Amino acid sequence: MARKTPNTWPEPLPAAEALTCALCQRETPTLTQHHLTPISRGRRQGIKVQDLPSVGLCAACHNYVHTTFSNSELAGFYGSLEALQEHEGVQKFVAWVRKQPIGKAVKVK
Repeated sequence: MARKTPNTWPEPLPAAEALTCALCQRETPTLTQHHLTPISRGRRQGIKVQDLPSVGLCAACHNYVHTTFSNSELAGFYGSLEALQEHEGVQKFVAWVRKQPIGKAVKVK
């Protein structure tokens, strides 16, 4: 016969709120902070790191951006989210990555 003991299991934790990637619009449990002006360039201009404009990107999009563009290109041509979204390569990547499950490890070349 089973013992009648009180339930000692902890209450389940509430589900974490899903965050949305600014580039691909996928919901993800974690985001990485992408500085639209690279930290190295911002420091040269005398801007504090916490004052640099930034957006939350999923790991796949963040890896793609830094693999595809140099810091010079990011600072000069792609210093805004709109500029990144207009780039043809980024559009193709975003169209592809939106079809991938969020838990899938995405390799960026």
